[in-house]
Order: sequence, then C-alpha cells, then structure tokens
Amino acid sequence: MKMLKDHQILFDAECPMCKLYTKAIVNAGILDGDGRIAYQEVTEQACPMVDWQRAVNEIALINHQTGEVTYGIESLFKVMSAVVPGLHFLFSFKPFVWLMAKVYAFISYNRRVIIPPHTNSDHFQLQPTFRLYYRIAYIVFTWFVVGFILSAYAPLLTGVIPEGESYREYIICGGQILFQGLVILVVNKEKIWSYLGNMMTISLAGGLLLLPVIWMSNWLTIDPLICTIWFIIVAGLMLLEHIRRCRLLEVGWVLSAGWVAYRLLILVVLYLRIL
Repeated sequence: MKMLKDHQILFDAECPMCKLYTKAIVNAGILDGDGRIAYQEVTEQACPMVDWQRAVNEIALINHQTGEVTYGIESLFKVMSAVVPGLHFLFSFKPFVWLMAKVYAFISYNRRVIIPPHTNSDHFQLQPTFRLYYRIAYIVFTWFVVGFILSAYAPLLTGVIPEGESYREYIICGGQILFQGLVILVVNKEKIWSYLGNMMTISLAGGLLLLPVIWMSNWLTIDPLICTIWFIIVAGLMLLEHIRRCRLLEVGWVLSAGWVAYRLLILVVLYLRIL
C-alpha cells in the first residue's frame, strides 16, 4: 500500500456515509492527516480547478501537485489502487467502470435519503443535484427487496397471520408507497420524493432486521408467536425512525399517523382474507 501524497478528498459534511468512509481512508494511511476536507469549508478561489457542482454530486479527489481532479467512482478507484495496485487492470476495464459508475451514482444521488443529514443544510449555496430517475430506481429497488424478505418471513407467522399468495407482500409494500404518496401530496408535495426515499429506507432497514430470524429458521423450529413478537418489535423501531425522519424533513405528524393507519388497515384486510 502506498500513500497518495499531495492529494486531498472533498466530502459532504452533511453526509454521514461520506464522513465515515473518508475518515477510514485517512486512518488507513492512504491519505495524510490533511487529506480530507468538507467541500462546505473550501472556497472556490482556493481550488479553482474543481468543478464544484460535480464535486457536490460526486466525491472529488484533488492532486495538488499536478492540479488533476477526479470525481466519483474514479476517485474511489484511485484510492483502492493505492491499497491494491493489482486492481488497476480491473479499474481500466470499461464495462466494469460503467457498471460501477452507475452503482456509485445510484448511492450518491440517494445518499441523503439513505442516511439523512442531522441538520437542514439548505443554507449552503450548492446542493446535491436531484435526479428523479435515480430516486424512482431506489424506491423500486427497495420495494422489491423488502417484498422478497417479507415473502420469506410470512410463512414464519403461520397460525398468527393468515397465509396468502406469494405476491401478497409485494402488493402490501407497493400499496404503502401509493398510500403514503397520496398523504405527502396533501401535506407537503414539494417533499414527496425526499419523504418516499426516506420511508423506503426505513422499510429496507426493517426488512434487514428480519433476516437473522429467517436464517435461523433454516436450522431451528421457531414458534410463530416468537416470530410475531420480533416482527412487532421491528415495526416499533421503524415507527420511531419514521417519526425521527419526519422531524428532520419538517413534515409534521400526519405522515407517521398515516404510516400506522396503513398497517392497521392491512391487518384488517389480512384477517378478512381479502389478500
């Protein structure tokens, strides 16, 4: 491993993920102690070679010796090449670079709904560009992942919750998007995509918390009542996170009330065997 001397990485101070992995890069010795700085703390005059809007969207790595600036996945490839020089061949393979660039953009343009900033950052002049197709892609992706996990978890609730068709959980997840989408349109339509992105992150997190029980059920016989209790605990944690994120978005309590109401409605529908 070699240190990237005279290099500095610009990160988003309002992005917990960005702060975490850039700090890890410095701690690993790939960059020196001054090798990371928030772009919010740098003036345009100090780094005139930087495309600032692009640096806000994609993490920028500056070579102060040559003036070269790389962005996004190219910056990360450069860092990883310093750790494992043998990966340079892979990072020059165009189909792989294209695919990873799409994955990076998918995460980057949704980073503030994956882990929201703790404060309102609208006072900064430059903000990450909103790309609707990446947000829709994120919502659809999480919808199918959560539907898949819930479909695997549903048989563990047999005897407590009526059994249904394999597609039932996908309908329930999709219905939540439509239901809450209508509520946010009434409450604050300007924040519809921010809210739906945050809501689906909560759903994804809840689904991931169910995975350990699903895995254990492959080797152990778990009582449906225990699985139901764990499901209720996870739902409670999701509600707390939903309330927290609604506060950050400044959209009030109506959406959290709607979130609970939809689940109660689904419970009634399940017991009436409509789904």
